[in-house]
Amino acid sequence: MIAPFPPEPEGDTIDPRRSAAQGADDRRFKGNLAVTPSSPRPQRIPDHRADRRPASATAGTEAEGAEATVGTEAETTVGTEAEGAEATVGRRGRPSVRRKGDGMNGRLRGTVTAVAAFLLLVVVWELAKWLLPPAGVTVGDTRILPRTDDAAMPHVWTVLAKLGDPEVAGAADPRTVGAAVAAGALFTLGLSLGGLVLGGIGGTLLALLMQRFALAEKAVLPYVIASQTVPLIAIAPLVAGWGGKIAIAGWTWQPWASVMVIASYLAFFPISVGMLRGLTSPRKADVEMFHSLAAGWWRTLLRLRLPASVPHLLPAVRLAAAAAVVGAIVAEISTGTRGGIGRLIIEYAQSATGDPSQMYAAILGAAVLGLVAAGLVGVLELGLGRYRGATS
Repeated sequence: MIAPFPPEPEGDTIDPRRSAAQGADDRRFKGNLAVTPSSPRPQRIPDHRADRRPASATAGTEAEGAEATVGTEAETTVGTEAEGAEATVGRRGRPSVRRKGDGMNGRLRGTVTAVAAFLLLVVVWELAKWLLPPAGVTVGDTRILPRTDDAAMPHVWTVLAKLGDPEVAGAADPRTVGAAVAAGALFTLGLSLGGLVLGGIGGTLLALLMQRFALAEKAVLPYVIASQTVPLIAIAPLVAGWGGKIAIAGWTWQPWASVMVIASYLAFFPISVGMLRGLTSPRKADVEMFHSLAAGWWRTLLRLRLPASVPHLLPAVRLAAAAAVVGAIVAEISTGTRGGIGRLIIEYAQSATGDPSQMYAAILGAAVLGLVAAGLVGVLELGLGRYRGATS
């Protein structure tokens, strides 16, 4: 039915165009359409014949719609929460998923870089020998550039060839220079690794103490930094002198023990500073979450602080390994310990007046020793590689 239009007010003039429009509206909304006085737009009267479907069909359609809505909302919610959880885990520094070939490519890239650096050093050495004058460059009484003749800078291939020559000509046991350098390097490597272990234990304990007590950090850290300003050559005689007075259960202090202690003196500093930086790297929110779960200092240390310290500890250990090698070589020279490559450099230097290639062979062995010590840290990285992606 069609609802009646409101009556026109009396006295008003009816516009023919308006009457025509009303007639068109009447024809358009016949049947189930109506125009109400309160709404200028036509409103459709519901057709009850469309609702005469069976109850089962209506319930099934509504159930399917509800299942579709719930499934869509559940999938969307679960997917969003999963993505958010993954993003949160990534931000909080949990170990990230790494491809299987990433570690191999990284180690291969590091090896190629080391070989390229060595070849670059060889090229620079030979260019300096070829371009600079043999007598060097002197301004007044000051030598600006060193001599480049064979008595001061032998060719690289001359040094490499010297490794196959006998160490002492005419000796009953003709040991080659290469064998002597390798034996001395292994002896020094053992002392360096021992010093690295001692320095690592001392540096780790010191870092734990400074992290646990803020007063200890303020009191100890300045002296830890100041300890590295003391010349190593001045400490070596003191350590050898003090150690010579130690006798424990019939065991007397050996010269190699002084070398190990001096190597640990140089190794503990980077480890203590790097470990302290790693132990304090977790975010305050993560630490407070552990406290809210009633986790004590020990559990927080094992579950949070130690894993977070690995990315800071590994570079510190690599630096400490190289420092331990330097400390061991200097200690061997200062204390006169025989059997190591430091003492071997001194012995070869005394006989290098005419042919310095033997001394440079020992120096080359010391350089390779430092690279080997730093490379051994890679074994530690393999065991702790799962924590390499941890961030603060």
